Amino acid sequence: MRPRLVRLLYWIAGVTALLLGAIGVVLPLLPTTPFVILAAFCFSRSSERLHRWLLNQRLFGPMIRDWEAYGVIPLRIKCLSTTLMLALVSYPLLFREFDWRLKALAGACVLFALVYVWSRPSVPQARAAKAAMGDDTGSAS
Repeated sequence: MRPRLVRLLYWIAGVTALLLGAIGVVLPLLPTTPFVILAAFCFSRSSERLHRWLLNQRLFGPMIRDWEAYGVIPLRIKCLSTTLMLALVSYPLLFREFDWRLKALAGACVLFALVYVWSRPSVPQARAAKAAMGDDTGSAS
């Protein structure tokens, strides 16, 4: 594909992800954080201006910067995503009748997502090292 077309596709994906993330702010079943991170990824490949704008947002900027620099998912987000994933998948798996293979696939997908989320650090390594050494002054590095 031509670079211009690829940039356009990334831009469209970024705008779509950002819209879904915005809807997720008011619709509790739609996760906001993954869509905003996806939008930042897409904008980093399509629009430097929109990428910078996202990084400078008060609410999502620090989270995106920590994700891009360190692969960090804050503990609060881990707990929230775990609760939502388990709550949303438990009802159909436990109380609805459908093929056990589909139930196993759904359970495996949730388990895979949980393992991934909990395998990411909760704080940047530099901040964790400072805290472990007793030199944490509460300021972000």
